[in-house]
Amino acid sequence: MARVGLVGGLGPEATLDYYRRLIKAWRSEDPLSSPSIVIDSVDDKVAMRLAEHDRPGLTEYLLESLHRLTDARVSFGAITSNTSHLVYDRVAPRSPIPLISIVDVCMAEARRLDLKRLALFGTRFVMEARLYPAAAQPHGIQIVVPPEPHRTWLHERYVGELAKGDFRDETRRGVVAMAERLRDAKGIDGVILGGTELPLLIREPTIADLPVLDTTGLHVAAILERLRA
Repeated sequence: MARVGLVGGLGPEATLDYYRRLIKAWRSEDPLSSPSIVIDSVDDKVAMRLAEHDRPGLTEYLLESLHRLTDARVSFGAITSNTSHLVYDRVAPRSPIPLISIVDVCMAEARRLDLKRLALFGTRFVMEARLYPAAAQPHGIQIVVPPEPHRTWLHERYVGELAKGDFRDETRRGVVAMAERLRDAKGIDGVILGGTELPLLIREPTIADLPVLDTTGLHVAAILERLRA
């Protein structure tokens, strides 16, 4: 059986969500067995600080985790964080194991649904980076991010609440309202939950009458497909 290595802890609640989803989905098809999963849990506070101030340092930090997973004899890996994918293009060529990109699987789903104008919610680092726009542009997909001060509002709640496992109805209502404003003002036709804590806040398949691209769920589905190959 193939074995997946997860770079986890980014943050802990999202990593638990990955693990639970992987186990549940596997057992729904094969209740007599379980998938082979190894998690290397890193320090989310260190990773977030490096994402803000030292991208080469973040690259090395993630590579250290991937080498530990290689020592555990995993077949392939996945990084359980959109923010950490800011350095994916630097990490992947140097990774000792094949990786599944959360951005690539999200764009594949957007193409499958024929979505053309997607709102992107996540940390400030993700919303303001070229990460998703660069992946979307070759497919004729436009990425729309919230304007200020809404980006700051979402980033502060992400770091101050979601990353700490604090999921509030008030914040959920604020995110839904943000999607409604972008739908009405910018004509978005879908919403990317570009942070792996966001699906723990927004659990519905649609918000503001728009399809949600749950990056955790899409990543998990791709991991399961590789495990079953």
